[in-house]
Amino acid sequence: MSMIELSVNQRAVRQSAEPRTSLADFVREKLDLTGTHLGCEHGVCGACTVLLDGVPARSCITYAVACEGAEVTTIEGLDDDGVTTELRAAFTREHALQCGYCTPGMLVSARDLVLRLPQADERLIRVGLSGNLCRCTGYVGIVRAVQSVIEARRARDIAPMPDGGRKVLGPVGSGRSHADRAERMRSIEGEPASPEAVGSVPSIPDFIPATVLEQQFVVAHPPEQVFGMFDDIAAVAACLPGASLMAPPRPERVEGAIRVRIGPIAATFQGAARVERNPADMSGRIVGIGNDRRIRSSTQGEIRYRLVPIKQGTRVDLSIGYTLTGMLAQVGRPGLVRDLAARLIVEFSENLDHRLSGTSPGDATAVELNGMALAFGLLRARVASWVGRFSSNKDGAT
Repeated sequence: MSMIELSVNQRAVRQSAEPRTSLADFVREKLDLTGTHLGCEHGVCGACTVLLDGVPARSCITYAVACEGAEVTTIEGLDDDGVTTELRAAFTREHALQCGYCTPGMLVSARDLVLRLPQADERLIRVGLSGNLCRCTGYVGIVRAVQSVIEARRARDIAPMPDGGRKVLGPVGSGRSHADRAERMRSIEGEPASPEAVGSVPSIPDFIPATVLEQQFVVAHPPEQVFGMFDDIAAVAACLPGASLMAPPRPERVEGAIRVRIGPIAATFQGAARVERNPADMSGRIVGIGNDRRIRSSTQGEIRYRLVPIKQGTRVDLSIGYTLTGMLAQVGRPGLVRDLAARLIVEFSENLDHRLSGTSPGDATAVELNGMALAFGLLRARVASWVGRFSSNKDGAT
């Protein structure tokens, strides 16, 4: 297995893969981006076309490990792209699709033509789309759709891009040498990199969370004491159910794992995090990445906290952002995850209060974050609430 770090649809991804895994299988099976379709799996039909560093590429014959450090854009990443939006409308208007299986790859290739071609030349469009096969339409509607978008954009004085986003000569991705990849991997694994490579690729990248939850809790201790506790990563991990450290924490990097069980699926996410603190306003941020190779799931998480002094002690305001991909993402629905996070915060705040009071249980790190147990607890609480409301309504009616 090889660890790969790259950008997919403008989100940082760090995931493991077999050396023989294709980029198409990587984005479909590891990241659940199933808009990339597989047809011939020989680089002939074009159904699997994606953008690799801004250039169309056949993902079925591109190894995922060869994309280390690259920027990959699948059809899902073009939802807000202006050219693709125009092409979708034109494909609908010109009846340029039937079964739709070839359409994602066709749109990626057509987008490249719209960017590059100076005019809507039918012959050049047919040549440019010759690597994308369609068994339904006869291509007439597809060619007309691409022509109409090129004509409309040139009429609006949008000039073509002769290079279409290409930055180097040669095959797509050829500008990424083996030496560059080796430098990046040494940096990721914590080994000293060469002076020119230091700082070029962060081990724990920033990202845009797919889901953000806002939570808060109160502890009966002064903010200074709570903030000091948050500086003790080992103590914080001991308060979080299912969390454990895999190595002594360093100021710039923490390595650990968290055990999670949701329904029939149990996962142990192993990864790393970086910790940032701002004593001026008693706030901080923890950014982490992790994956479970066994169930092919990965996660990125960010916790922002701020301590607010109140009469009862300290209010801890939390913003929890995460992106979950893989098998667990299919089970962890947003509503369930939101309720589980709320319950997890309750347990964390109780453990934190115990530790601040000097009565923390010694086996807190052995507790597993069990989604089913928490879900049943939430269900019991909701049933009790419903029964209470029913009883009060019944009493009011009598």
